[in-house]
Amino acid sequence: MKHILAFGDSNTWGLIPGTKERYPYEKRWTGIIDSRLDGVRIIEEGLCGRTTVFEDELRPGRKGADLFPVILESQAPIDGLIIMLGTNDCKSINNATSYTIGKGIERCLNIASIYLPADKILLMSPIHLGENVWRPDKDPEFNKESVKVSKELKSVYKEIAERRGHKFLAASDYARAGEADEEHLDEEGHRMLAEAILGLRDVKSGNIFSF
Repeated sequence: MKHILAFGDSNTWGLIPGTKERYPYEKRWTGIIDSRLDGVRIIEEGLCGRTTVFEDELRPGRKGADLFPVILESQAPIDGLIIMLGTNDCKSINNATSYTIGKGIERCLNIASIYLPADKILLMSPIHLGENVWRPDKDPEFNKESVKVSKELKSVYKEIAERRGHKFLAASDYARAGEADEEHLDEEGHRMLAEAILGLRDVKSGNIFSF
């Protein structure tokens, strides 16, 4: 049995757009992949509000780089990693550029590289924030600049993955945020993202990126 750790935020946890509820396991992208691959178990490690390196004064324990080593050790040994973070880094309180967020994801990747070779790590840039995500009826923790920065993460993450030898996939190429909050994957988005990841399977082995 191969074990793949999925480390991310609310779009890995499976938050239903516009609610505080969670999609059932079989509708989350992690669960869809798990059900489709024989001999592979996806270990879900999603947390709402998780960032790469930024503290959240309103919700403790969201700084990914702090808890990541503990999670990697507690789940060891693993055969692969899928990491998708960056959306919460775009919040206005962090005032972060895409370049700075890229530095944050690299810090997480440096930690992961202690446990896995580069080619067993899939770095995913997150979906884009919707143009009106910042509105009071959606998520005012973001602003208009947040939307711009979220759209820049694809190119930043792609460069990082290519330079470090990691696999790369842009979630925004395949899925979009649900209209209810313009921040979280809807049911169709989870399915599309799962299909995109499954498309990275090695032809001979049938496993995701040649595990």
